[in-house]
Amino acid sequence: MSQQGDRSTGHQDDWWGQLYDDSTGDTGPAPASDSLDDRFASAAGTVGQDAARASGLQEKDAPRPGARPEPRAPWEPPSALPPDPVTFPSTPKPPADTLKPPADLPKPPAVPPQSPADTLKPPAVPPQPASGETAPEQPPPDAPSDAPSPPPLPRTPPSVDYIGSGPPTYDPEPTALPPADPDHLADLVPDTALDGARFGSCTLRAVSARGDSARFRGEPRRDCLLTARFGTGDQALVLVAMATGRRGTPGAHRAAAEACHWIGRAVGRSHLRLGEDIRSARRGELKSGLQRLTDRSLGKLRAGAAAQGADPEEYTADLRCLLLPADPACRIRVFFGVGAGGLFRLRDGEWQDIEPRAADTAGEPVVGFGSLPSETPEGDRLTMDLGITTPPSPYEPALEPPRSPFLFRASVAQPGDTLLLCSSGLADPLRDEPELAEHLTARWSTGEVPGLTAFLADTLVRVKGYADDRTAAAVWEA
Repeated sequence: MSQQGDRSTGHQDDWWGQLYDDSTGDTGPAPASDSLDDRFASAAGTVGQDAARASGLQEKDAPRPGARPEPRAPWEPPSALPPDPVTFPSTPKPPADTLKPPADLPKPPAVPPQSPADTLKPPAVPPQPASGETAPEQPPPDAPSDAPSPPPLPRTPPSVDYIGSGPPTYDPEPTALPPADPDHLADLVPDTALDGARFGSCTLRAVSARGDSARFRGEPRRDCLLTARFGTGDQALVLVAMATGRRGTPGAHRAAAEACHWIGRAVGRSHLRLGEDIRSARRGELKSGLQRLTDRSLGKLRAGAAAQGADPEEYTADLRCLLLPADPACRIRVFFGVGAGGLFRLRDGEWQDIEPRAADTAGEPVVGFGSLPSETPEGDRLTMDLGITTPPSPYEPALEPPRSPFLFRASVAQPGDTLLLCSSGLADPLRDEPELAEHLTARWSTGEVPGLTAFLADTLVRVKGYADDRTAAAVWEA
């Protein structure tokens, strides 16, 4: 077959003649059967072979378990095969470097090989003593040794809420707040004041809390607490001052605060001289100097009362102070003050009441002090005193009421001591209730200084019949 217009080439058209030439005979029917069932069987066989061939190719091309899939191009569709399951290790494996022993680790000594005869030898038997000798007695392995065992450390007993046969009448927590004046909000005092420090060779804990009675009635705390450090380094001086206002006096809390303010100002201005006297153990100069500062501070308090129109004898406070040098080489502790309260020392598990007492009168009567004798040395009888009150002379000033004596004590602390300075609210139950003293001894004799919250709980252990404000400062010696 050729295109139109082409010339015949002869032998190129032979295949066309052989195919469509009339002389070629028909092949006739096929020798095999050609029924409907035969065609279905042939088609089913053909399809089965193609499926088997496709599954074989799929198994051949399927990735091996654990093998990473080949990356695909962005335009290629994702694979229809489900991804292989991923197993997450329970714990990360350490790096290979950590599993290798270090190179500089010394090798263990080589153990010489033992012969079979050495391994079968019986254990060595200790030599038996000769006849007539006594073998030394060896203590059994479980027998106690003669060396004394160290004593067990004391355990701190748990804190308690009250001491005695029953709880006090008032609630243990504050109930009513004191009234406030909008023009004098600076007069408000908190229910509890807590402070602490550590310097030199001692640790300080101080607290002042309103009593159960004042908490119930909504009265302000009449106790005031002041802790101050004057100076720096080993030359510093720490002052702890506490004051208690007179009971039933309006503005008693202000009087206590002013007393602490005046004594703190006086000590702060003279702290260098006071520190030298303490380190040099000049007891006489120290006592006279502190007495002048105390009288001057209380005198300013009385002068302020007169300016406010209050009674100077009522607008006053009991003042008690403690001076602590920051120099660790100086263990002298100085107490001074005026009024009621307590000074205690816990040493070797026992409480010692070291409150200084006023000097007792002793010896012969002297002029201006004591009472006159009933007769003269010559035996003359004196005129009988009928007890008639003599009117005061207009030319002589009226006698002032007796004041509280000045108290002073300088003591040397020892390692392990605990010095406790407190107001009457804690000093009275500590003297009258042995159970309270035993409880504080057990709590403070363990060798550990309590924290601020623990010290607050210890000093506020209630005793029935004692509901006044409590102010205390404790010093633990290292």
